[in-house]
Formats: sequence, C-alpha cells, structure tokens
Amino acid sequence: MSIDVGNRLRYLRMRSKISQRELAKRAGVPNSTVSLIESNQMNPSVGALKRILDGIPIGLSEFFAFEPEKSDKVFYQSDELVEIGKGKISYRQIGEHLFGRSLQILRECYAPGADTGKVPLTHEGEEGGIILSGRLEVTVDGERKVLGPGDAYYFESRKPHRFRCIGPVACEVISACTPPTF
Repeated sequence: MSIDVGNRLRYLRMRSKISQRELAKRAGVPNSTVSLIESNQMNPSVGALKRILDGIPIGLSEFFAFEPEKSDKVFYQSDELVEIGKGKISYRQIGEHLFGRSLQILRECYAPGADTGKVPLTHEGEEGGIILSGRLEVTVDGERKVLGPGDAYYFESRKPHRFRCIGPVACEVISACTPPTF
C-alpha cells in the first residue's frame, strides 16, 4: 500500500490552520521543502518528516495511521470558503481540504501594495486566474504584465512567478492550480 505523504501533510497542515511558510519556520526548513513534499516532488527522510510534523505537532505513527476522508461536497456558499492566507493577501479556498483532489480553486484578494514576496514562487503544475477587480502585476519567468478586470493569466508553475497589487484599490482574482500547492 502506497501512502500519499504530500496530500496527507497538506491536509493536516491546513486542518491545523498553518501556512506552508509558518510550518517551514517551525520546522527549521526552507519554505520550498514543505511545498515540494506537499506536491509529492520530494520524499523526505524520516528525520526531516519528523521535524516537519513536530511543527504541526503530530507524531510519526499518528501521521501514518491517520486516514483523511475525501470530500464529496459539490456546492459551497460564500461563507463556506476556507481562508488559508494571512496578512495582506487573502486566499479563500473552495473546500475545507483537498485530500484526494487534483485541483485547487481560490478567491484571492490583494490589499493595495500586497505582493507574494521578492523571491519568485516555483512549483510543479499549472495555474491560471482571471482578474475580477483592481490591477495585478504578474511576473512569470522575467516577463511582467499589469492585468485589469477581465484579463487573465495561465502558465506552467515551475517558471518563477510572483504577483503584486498595484494602484490604490484591492485586487480580486479567481485562480486555479493543479496540483494543489497551498
């Protein structure tokens, strides 16, 4: 029997309301390590997995014994979207957890001036989004474009990318990525 370590870790992290960045900080590992494990691009050693699980906290035996239930829910009211971000960027996810799912859909809201950080994001998969309001500067693999309402983006996520709200009003985006990366 094969155990999906990445999805299991993501499920437990999100159930504990911890961001990837916070878990990495607690475990003393780079942010990319948690992201790579959760996207099943990296198999951690037992020692590394134990350090990361200590940040939740959950023991190794409980981690491997735990069996999350796959959600069969189809429809979600606005107040049922789950906030998975903190700070100047709100990420409201469809579904409490994504265990067993291959697509993540988010309603993102960037406060004026908010950005995803100076260091570009990279991970496996694809992502795309449509700007609902405001203006969002999207940089992908060194190419930069300012998008407004109705504009969209779509790219391979392993290309370095970042997002920044420009202008005096918040920017709202509906986005999707596969596999789920938060």
